[in-house]
Amino acid sequence: MKRLHKMHGIAALLAVAAVAVVCLGFKSGDDRSFRVAKNMDIFNSIVKELDMFYVDTIDPDKTIRAGIDAMLYSLDPYTEYYPEEDQSELEQMLKNSYGGIGSVITWNDKLKRSVISEPYEGMPAAEAGLKVGDVLMAIDGQDLAGKDNAEVSQMLRGQVGTRFKLTVQRPGTKKPLTFDIVRRSIELPIIPYYTVLDGGIGYINLSTFSGEPAKEFKQAFLDLKKRGITSLVIDLRNNGGGLLDEAVEIANFFLPRGKTLVTTKGKIKQASNTYKTLREPLDPDIPLAVLVNNVTASSSEILAGSLQDLDRAVIVGTRTYGKGLVQTTRPLPYGATMKLTTSKYYIPSGRCVQAIDYAHRNADGSVGRIPDSLTTVFHTAAGREVRDGGGVTPDIQVEPEKLPNILYYLVTDNLIFDYATDYCLEHATIPAPEQFAVTDADYAAFKEKVKKADFKYDQQSEKLLKNLKEMAEFEGYLDDASQEFASLEKKLTHNLDRDLDHFAKDIKEMIAVEIIKRYYYQRGSIIQQLKDDADLKEALQVLGDSARYKGILSVAATPEAGNQQPD
Repeated sequence: MKRLHKMHGIAALLAVAAVAVVCLGFKSGDDRSFRVAKNMDIFNSIVKELDMFYVDTIDPDKTIRAGIDAMLYSLDPYTEYYPEEDQSELEQMLKNSYGGIGSVITWNDKLKRSVISEPYEGMPAAEAGLKVGDVLMAIDGQDLAGKDNAEVSQMLRGQVGTRFKLTVQRPGTKKPLTFDIVRRSIELPIIPYYTVLDGGIGYINLSTFSGEPAKEFKQAFLDLKKRGITSLVIDLRNNGGGLLDEAVEIANFFLPRGKTLVTTKGKIKQASNTYKTLREPLDPDIPLAVLVNNVTASSSEILAGSLQDLDRAVIVGTRTYGKGLVQTTRPLPYGATMKLTTSKYYIPSGRCVQAIDYAHRNADGSVGRIPDSLTTVFHTAAGREVRDGGGVTPDIQVEPEKLPNILYYLVTDNLIFDYATDYCLEHATIPAPEQFAVTDADYAAFKEKVKKADFKYDQQSEKLLKNLKEMAEFEGYLDDASQEFASLEKKLTHNLDRDLDHFAKDIKEMIAVEIIKRYYYQRGSIIQQLKDDADLKEALQVLGDSARYKGILSVAATPEAGNQQPD
């Protein structure tokens, strides 16, 4: 990251700001204004004293940035400072675009280098011929050894239209390969996949609310309508949000004109607004199911929560993240910007879904979720009970899938990634994602690779048993329970073959995803993951049963007990 400006410039800026606030404080006679001015003056003096008298020469950029970050961290994780050189990062967040090659890179700890892990379809990296597994060696002749992912990513990005040479070492080739790449404006996929499922049910995967998602969503929906869909699944899982206006626009596709969807309330008048549907809907009657999970946040919760509050869609999945805060950007001197929380938002029932109260921290500075016992009951348009303070609770709650411990270590040790790379070297093509499957022979080859790698992983049951045994010995119970402990130790002995066979289904699924995205990119991996998707199965069932769908959205309905999960 580039450095900020010289010490005297920062000190002068702080001094001017302090004087200005002091004047305001004295003019108003407000004690709070005086305290703000006093502390700014103290901070300014501390910086000057450190610069003049500290035994070692301080780095003003680093020192003051640490102070800024610590101050903002005490508020909430969404209030952030972006110096002039980081404006591209902020722009990417807001516009969903940046100048670069269009590829995800990951760090390979064994090689100590960055590796291409997912080029985006139709982007410069893919068009130039870069493949998953390519090890990044040099950019314009500059060796990338010793540079972490953040540094390499910064070097790959740049002004649109600029050209550079990227040298990679491809698995299976002896000599490095060099690619001539021109940076383009990279727009991350907003709707990576949509289709018509069995029974005439449409499916749209919406990945973000940054950029222009409403425009793309409308095009996808109208295309699905032409193809004859009679109901629709909107997948908002892992969608962390984006622009509030875009969420309102998409909700308007299914809701009548004039409906109040969001109300924001902040400290100042400009932070308080009301957002209503402004247009006639595209389809006010088509049955809707919305998929959500614990990463669904912000604008995603506005869309899901509004459709729930107005009894317009059945929400399926797990409770959402619970981000009910709104951020805006404010310009700062020297080309810097601050993104700060200015208000809370409230959806049609009047509830705010914010799950964490950052204003009331524990003694150690930590914060926790608002307990269910302190949440308040609100009501949907039809009179169904919903609650604030903890995200959006689905109408149909699905038990989240629990991935086996061994799978985590297979992924973090890059064994699945490396196997997929080897697989692609031996297979020029594979069947379409809908038909592809990891065969028993493929899995046997994978198991051999794992064994040859001398793979080790932690077994939580062994750890817990060891702790229990130590506690039993400490409390004097070990002698009487020695036979039972011996029996358990025998049954819980580390057995790689047994675990690879026992968890073959989950491991095969991960291998399939990793292989398919090498050939069919993000779209292909989504198709693979939907093959055995519990949330989607529930959505298809409820959309295929008109009586059940209407019953869930009626006043007597509560979250379906058979699928509830504890929080």
